[in-house]
Amino acid sequence: MCRRFDSYRGHQVKALITDHRSLSGTRGPGSVSRVTTARFGDRASFAVEVGGVATPGLRVVDLWLAGKRLTVKDNAAYAPSLSLYMRRDAHRVRESDIPPRPSPSRDPAEIYRLLQADERFWFMRWTEIVDNVSAYAYLDEDLVILFSLRREDHEEQGEARLPPKRFLAIVEEAAGMLEAGS
Repeated sequence: MCRRFDSYRGHQVKALITDHRSLSGTRGPGSVSRVTTARFGDRASFAVEVGGVATPGLRVVDLWLAGKRLTVKDNAAYAPSLSLYMRRDAHRVRESDIPPRPSPSRDPAEIYRLLQADERFWFMRWTEIVDNVSAYAYLDEDLVILFSLRREDHEEQGEARLPPKRFLAIVEEAAGMLEAGS
């Protein structure tokens, strides 16, 4: 069963609620456990998916940027820490505390190296669920997030662009859900 919400607490956030039935979690003859996942945003640009409780204090959380799932190695997050770090980055975006693109005339590889070297651009350092990700952000008209995703045998790079207000709405609603259910 899927339900889509176009507005949540007055924000224009799309959340997809999915009911997953798990046979491995059965408790007896005929019983089925249910895990509900809420998606904030869209996977093609930026999304946070908050699932059920993995163990006390840990929630299943998947993060997506530019169509790539970032949480491929670990998606069990300690909810209080994750929501804290998410809100810190949201505050930086809200206050325009993220610098503009450095040296626009330089080639993309050189700009990426400049972002790596300057911690003002470091972004989405959101607990161990993204230990395999290096993300950097700058503001132009959009929030631009450049990232490198380390997989077992290769590394993938990508770029996501979204309006700062959209990023804020997604992060604040997902963090609120983490705080309410942790």
